[in-house]
Amino acid sequence: MTLLSWIAVAVIFVTIWALIKRWETRLVLIAAGLFLCIISLDPMMGLNQFAKSMTNNSLIMAICGSMGFAFTATYTQCDRSLVHYLAAPIRGLGLFLVPVSTVITFFVNIAIPSAAGCAAAVGSTLIPLMLRAGIKPAAAAAAVLAGTIGSYLSPGTSHNPFVAKMAGMDVMEFIGTHTYYSLMCGAILVVGTAVVCFLMGDGKGDTNAQVDETKIKNEDFTPNPLKALVPLVPITILVVGNMWVPAIKMGVAQAMLIGAICALLVSLSNPQEFSKKFFDGMGKGYADVLGIIIAAGVFAAGLRATGLIDACVDALKDSNDIARWGGSLGPWIMGVITGSGDAATLAFNETVTPHAKDFGMTIEGLGGLAFLTGALGRTMSPLAGVTILVSGIAMVNPIDVIKRTAIPCIIAVFACAFLMV
Repeated sequence: MTLLSWIAVAVIFVTIWALIKRWETRLVLIAAGLFLCIISLDPMMGLNQFAKSMTNNSLIMAICGSMGFAFTATYTQCDRSLVHYLAAPIRGLGLFLVPVSTVITFFVNIAIPSAAGCAAAVGSTLIPLMLRAGIKPAAAAAAVLAGTIGSYLSPGTSHNPFVAKMAGMDVMEFIGTHTYYSLMCGAILVVGTAVVCFLMGDGKGDTNAQVDETKIKNEDFTPNPLKALVPLVPITILVVGNMWVPAIKMGVAQAMLIGAICALLVSLSNPQEFSKKFFDGMGKGYADVLGIIIAAGVFAAGLRATGLIDACVDALKDSNDIARWGGSLGPWIMGVITGSGDAATLAFNETVTPHAKDFGMTIEGLGGLAFLTGALGRTMSPLAGVTILVSGIAMVNPIDVIKRTAIPCIIAVFACAFLMV
């Protein structure tokens, strides 16, 4: 490798250190990428990549549409109504509440792709329910945390449209390529977390355990069965349209807009306030989710400018095993140590995944592998925002929560690495 490539390696380690220190992710990635482009005497490469990523039409439509719908679902309390009716039949299950709660969280996370948003809606109902059933606080929080990988199957999750576009596929088609493995990961976390909680005696908790009321929405809440159906509307339209009724086949943004209109009609909300919430969500989606994609693109441009990517691709051409383990363990480890699988996964998929065919793999296979394992890394990180959120509701140390999810996550990572590509 050249001197520039070795400098790029050093910058990667500095970037990882900055992310571990919880520096702002977008700032770290953009600064590192531009620095590498400048020392490579090609600053326009980073600037052009920044501009190109800002106008990625398919990503903007899917992500902003999904986030707009998610904000309206929260504003109208449709998400809480869905959780309320899902939770109603499971009272009195004892320790079996743990796997059932994980399953509920998993499927709610498909409808509400934000891990933190899903955990807030589900946790405010299920964690107090589990505590009252005598389940230890750490187990109650772990049950919800383990289910926050359901966004694997959501067309609004940033990685699905990102890899789909790279592979030249429809978003729903790409989701179909990893559905089996996503459900496999979900099943491993459902069973694995329940087994760990059983072995740790988590069914013998304190029925007087408290929750942090400041972490729960305290406004008046009245469940509504029609509201409970609203979060399912966009997913139903996309699945039915793509699989059985081509006449209603549409894009993610269109389906999310229909879902938002249903939320408005069912909730009878103030249209002006409702509109503000929808566009606030769209803005949040662009700033937070697409912002990381833009930053990862600039970082990847810097790595390409130094020649490091070409050197790595040449080294990997004769061994798909190295690429396979890099695509699984790399994003996973970064997810664990930084609390976010997004930055590492997007950087990997921006730089390495386009060359998947050189390694004897497919773009959708390698990209999907990095996506799934990155999220598993976040699910066993005490630094992740969603971990801190559910731990705060249950008033327990995040490390105690991670003790319940770590082993199932590790098993799922290796299962993906062996089976996906």
